[in-house]
Amino acid sequence: MRRLLTLLVMLLAAAGMASAQQQQQQQQQPRPPAKPAAAPAKPAPKSPFTPPAYKITVATEGAFPPFNYLDRKGMPAGFEMELAQEACQRMKAECEFAAFKWDELIPGLLDKKFDVIMSSMEVTSERRKRMALSRRYYLSPGAFIAQKGAPFDGPPSLLRNKRIGIQKDSTHADWADKSFRRSAQLKRYDTLAEALRALANDELDAVFGDKVQLWLWSQKAEGKCCELIGQDIKDNQTLGIGVAAGVRREDMKLRDAFNKALGEMVSDGTYKKISEKYFPFPLN
Repeated sequence: MRRLLTLLVMLLAAAGMASAQQQQQQQQQPRPPAKPAAAPAKPAPKSPFTPPAYKITVATEGAFPPFNYLDRKGMPAGFEMELAQEACQRMKAECEFAAFKWDELIPGLLDKKFDVIMSSMEVTSERRKRMALSRRYYLSPGAFIAQKGAPFDGPPSLLRNKRIGIQKDSTHADWADKSFRRSAQLKRYDTLAEALRALANDELDAVFGDKVQLWLWSQKAEGKCCELIGQDIKDNQTLGIGVAAGVRREDMKLRDAFNKALGEMVSDGTYKKISEKYFPFPLN
């Protein structure tokens, strides 16, 4: 039994010495060199371009030339779109342009499908309740058109007792009723086009309506018979105060920026240059 215990002690001692030798050999082996620390990432170079102050989409109907229409590529164009492009540059805004049906414009603005409406939208109290409106950017006054060489190219009073055509249920009809109900023969038509045909057929002495629309008709073959006469008619109560851009009520900073850009365009003559490309008379 003593021999067995002695043998067991010797075996344990030998195993301990082997383990110690193995640990010593591992410590003597050279360790692999440590990896160098990764260099800190370089910051991305700054863009030389100033980021836009706004990113907006301008919506229009694209069906009311020359104010707004679609060009050959199907893109919105016209007087209002040129004003919008100039305003975007002055606001340092990144702008896109899109066309929508008339009835979709105000709902689309409120649903945030786009950010600005520029579509010959008359300022009304009802529209003021639904959105914020910019300052007026054009006003097409009321005007008379008559056969060329007509003897009453002067103040409206010269048209008393004359046959005046108007489009019924329009603001122009309201003004004519107020001004000529008792002094002229007012003839009402379903559309302005019908009244103008009657004028060309010598069934009327004059037609009262929107100046731009009357002028555009006079440039067509069927309107060569006639020309604008007299002075412009402006009446805020019946004919309105003009056309403005629409934005959401929470976007007042955008509206203010647009107003500032438009004011600069008027002051430095840019507005006039753009307008003269489309109309032979001022609209603001």
